[in-house]
Amino acid sequence: MGESLITHHRSPITHYTLHPKFNTMNQQQVEQIFEQKHKQPHRIFAAPGRINLIGEHTDYNEGFVMPAAIDKRIYLAIAPVPGNKIEIYSADFDETVTFSLNQALNDMPHWAKYPYGVVRELEAAGHTLQGFCAVFGGDIPKGAGLSSSAALESVFAVALNTLFSLNIDNMTLARIGQRAEHNYAGVKCGIMDQFASIHGKKDHVMMLDCRSLEYEYRPLKLDGFELILADTRVKHSLASSEYNLRRHQCEEGVMVLRSQMPAVRSLRDVRPKDVYPYREMMGEEVFMRCEYVTEENQRVKEMARALQEDDMPLAGELLFASHHGLSQKYHVSCPELDLLVEIARNTPGILGARMMGGGFGGCTINLVSSDAAEQFKESAYSGFKKQFVTEPLFYKVNLSQGATEC
Repeated sequence: MGESLITHHRSPITHYTLHPKFNTMNQQQVEQIFEQKHKQPHRIFAAPGRINLIGEHTDYNEGFVMPAAIDKRIYLAIAPVPGNKIEIYSADFDETVTFSLNQALNDMPHWAKYPYGVVRELEAAGHTLQGFCAVFGGDIPKGAGLSSSAALESVFAVALNTLFSLNIDNMTLARIGQRAEHNYAGVKCGIMDQFASIHGKKDHVMMLDCRSLEYEYRPLKLDGFELILADTRVKHSLASSEYNLRRHQCEEGVMVLRSQMPAVRSLRDVRPKDVYPYREMMGEEVFMRCEYVTEENQRVKEMARALQEDDMPLAGELLFASHHGLSQKYHVSCPELDLLVEIARNTPGILGARMMGGGFGGCTINLVSSDAAEQFKESAYSGFKKQFVTEPLFYKVNLSQGATEC
């Protein structure tokens, strides 16, 4: 199968969770549950998960990303109630949390930290809320790296903004979701996931400048091709801690660069050739993190050109190059992801593939000729199951609208 891309990480990967095969709650089911529980009129909102075509771990480095909203969503049925009591039911987890406005809630299920964080961040920004009851569920696969957490934050932010006439613009809503993730879920994420969930446009990717927050829509013409996600169904225990460590390492690299080049604010300000002279000062690990980020920013720009020129072979090459950097320089891949990319590389009709998301599990994104789609899934399924025993899942995704009232 050609040269192996399996990575031997410095940190041993010994524990992982295997997420369930299916998560298929639809809008009608969410509405029915709400009606059974609350027996009152409601409004229904939805927010999508997202893919990121290219530009991984660049967002918190003020770089460039190319996300898109997809046709897998979280649905939220919601209604105001008198007073200041809030009741939220998760249909997927079959759990309820109840709290009052201005009440600190320290002991809660992990899923509840996201809507709770949105409520708290809206209050912190000076907005006036009132009590509400809500039911949510969706069909975004959990643990697959499709940002179900950002979709949950986004659907609550958009719904509360609408329900209570807060008149908050979309970019501010995305920032509120981001702050909820930082301050309540403990993940120092960039803005990309919440931005994509709120700003998505059907059949388009978005090129986002994560410093200025300027963005533009670019059509993704997939005539004869498909985007297929191959889901490892695993999430290694290193994921959250290593994510935050990578961010810290990038900040270390910027400090070194700024000591020599005072104008540097972030890795966005330098090219790969600017990093090389300071390899010894940074140390090997920090250098590799910085080298990867600067190279990935260049790949995002090249991807924009490839899409504009309908150059799908170049787009595929950029995906493979991105994965190589994520695996060998940023060290956020894992054997399961590397194997799926290796199988894709050796399957005719696959133009490109890479891991997607924070890393250490989740999905690969694959640019596949429609004629080769079934062969790829068969090869990936059999090869993956032979090595890891567990079964991967596959999702064909289409690009969709952002968060909205249904």
